Amino acid sequence: MVVDAQNDFSEGGSLAVDGAVEAYRATYLHLAGRAGKYSVLVTTRDNHIDPGTHWSETPDYVDTWPRHCAAGEHGSQFHPEMIRALDYFAMTNPHAVRIDVTKGEFEAAYSGFEGKTEAGVALADALRAADVTHLEVVGVATDHCVRATVLDALREGFDVTVHANQTAAVDADRGAAALREMADAGAEIVSAA
Repeated sequence: MVVDAQNDFSEGGSLAVDGAVEAYRATYLHLAGRAGKYSVLVTTRDNHIDPGTHWSETPDYVDTWPRHCAAGEHGSQFHPEMIRALDYFAMTNPHAVRIDVTKGEFEAAYSGFEGKTEAGVALADALRAADVTHLEVVGVATDHCVRATVLDALREGFDVTVHANQTAAVDADRGAAALREMADAGAEIVSAA
C-alpha cells in the first residue's frame, strides 16, 4: 500500500516532506527485489476539490494546511519516482489487482480508509473483496497519513507491516513517535527491505 506519494508532499511541493523522494526510490528498489511477489497494489491520494476549512491562508499545520493536492492539478499526481515504482510493479506483476483510492474531496481526510475507489467502494471493502489480509505500507507522511492509515487498517483487522525506510515524516521526532504508536497498536515495523 502506497500512501499519498504525491507531488505536493514531495520535495518542492506545497507541503514538502524532506526525504519523500528517497523513500520512493527505496520503494522502487524493494519492488525490484520482489518481482512477482505481490498480487495486489493499493494506492491512496489526497484529491481535494473543496475541503472546507482544511485549507487556510494562515494554516496552523495541525488542523489547517496550505492549499495542496487540488484535484486535477500537478500537486495531486503521483511523484515521478513513485510512478517509476508503480510502472515497474505493473510490468513485473501483470495479473495483479490494483486498488486506487482517493480521499478528502470535500473535507479533511488523513487515513486511506476514509477514501473510496473510483467506483465508490470503501478501501476496507475493496481489500476484503481482493482477499487481502496483510498490508505492507509505505509513503508519506509517517506522522500523518501513514500513521492514520496504519491505525485504521489495524482497527479493520488487517495485519500490517510498515517499511520505515520507505516512509518520510514531516517532523523526525513525531515520525519516530508515530512508528512507536503503530508498533504498540500491533503493526510490525521494519527498517530495511
